[in-house]
Amino acid sequence: MSPDRLATLSDQLVLAAILLYLAAMVGYALELAFGRVTETVRERKLVSVGGPAEEVPEAAAPEPASWAPKAGLAGTVALWLGWAANVGGTLTRGLAVDRWPWGNMYEFVVAMLLAAVTVFLFLQVRYPVRFLGAFVAVVAAIGLGFAVRVLYTQAGPVVPALDSYWVAIHVSAAIAASGLFIVGGVAAALFLVRKEGPSRLPARADLERVAHRVIVIAFPIWTFAVISGALWADKAWGRYWGWDPKEVWAFITWVAYAAYLHARATAGWKGKAAMIVSLIAFACLMFNLVGVNIFIGGMHSYADVSK
Repeated sequence: MSPDRLATLSDQLVLAAILLYLAAMVGYALELAFGRVTETVRERKLVSVGGPAEEVPEAAAPEPASWAPKAGLAGTVALWLGWAANVGGTLTRGLAVDRWPWGNMYEFVVAMLLAAVTVFLFLQVRYPVRFLGAFVAVVAAIGLGFAVRVLYTQAGPVVPALDSYWVAIHVSAAIAASGLFIVGGVAAALFLVRKEGPSRLPARADLERVAHRVIVIAFPIWTFAVISGALWADKAWGRYWGWDPKEVWAFITWVAYAAYLHARATAGWKGKAAMIVSLIAFACLMFNLVGVNIFIGGMHSYADVSK
């Protein structure tokens, strides 16, 4: 198949992934909306003056719809199909350009969202985290839509600075860490949205546990990405650090996540305070990955949005 046809196929597969992710979001959302309610709250009530207190239900939890688990299963199937289309779009893009398929912002975002969905699917196989499905799917769909609409770049060669084996080392690590951080950011945001009392969302403790675990895994990978980026910069530009905006914000992101992990491990920060810190770190990550390239120039402007 010719490079042009492969590039066209890649674009079509990415569009198919968007539609399938949206279908997955609908399936997961239906299960979340009509499935089991968690944490029925009970209040204490005096049955007589001066008498003993007894616990009675504050409100009866609505019965879950019998079809809700099937909707969730359909969402899982659609997400796997979307993941396969995302993989296909990434691979065919790489074959079309005969290089690693993350040499510009469009390709990077497509690969990053593929990593996020991969992380969620892996977690879903091992842990009961299907409650995150609707939110991960909608982030993936919106992110891919943004990449197609705003960041899209025609398949083609990259500048000489990116024609290096370091792409497979540095950028791959950044993609993997970013995918993990996205799942952690979704869980942290849901933690803040989740109120006490009956809810379709899981307990706050479960949300915090998911966020913490993925951040613990992602942080050393991001650390490696920062270090390998410095080594690549020395090889490409003759210096390890040049105060380029991308370098600065990558380090700021590292410091923010390090602050979250340090506070949680040594100061005993848990709950709302810790989740807010993790979301500040996630905001730094998003600005580094997207905002710097769109709004700020620098040595990394070769990955900027195609005009």
